[in-house]
Amino acid sequence: MTIGSEDGAGEAGRRRREFIREHHPDRGGDAESFIAGLRAIEDERKAEAPPPRVVVVPHRPWPSRLAAAAVRRLRHDSKPPRVR
Repeated sequence: MTIGSEDGAGEAGRRRREFIREHHPDRGGDAESFIAGLRAIEDERKAEAPPPRVVVVPHRPWPSRLAAAAVRRLRHDSKPPRVR
């Protein structure tokens, strides 16, 4: 099973739905064991998930930030007025 693939996500969801179907308190299961089982499934899912990817974007130098702001301003000012 590959994490992030459609098959992996489908398999995990299928196992969770199957657990709920068999152990739900409305279908005669014990509420405490149901909650504990859901927590175990969630912990397993978190353990299998890859850590979030963090990308650090450096600040652009002030001349390029100033130029980008000027372009944004010119684009904003050049729009025709809205007719109501």
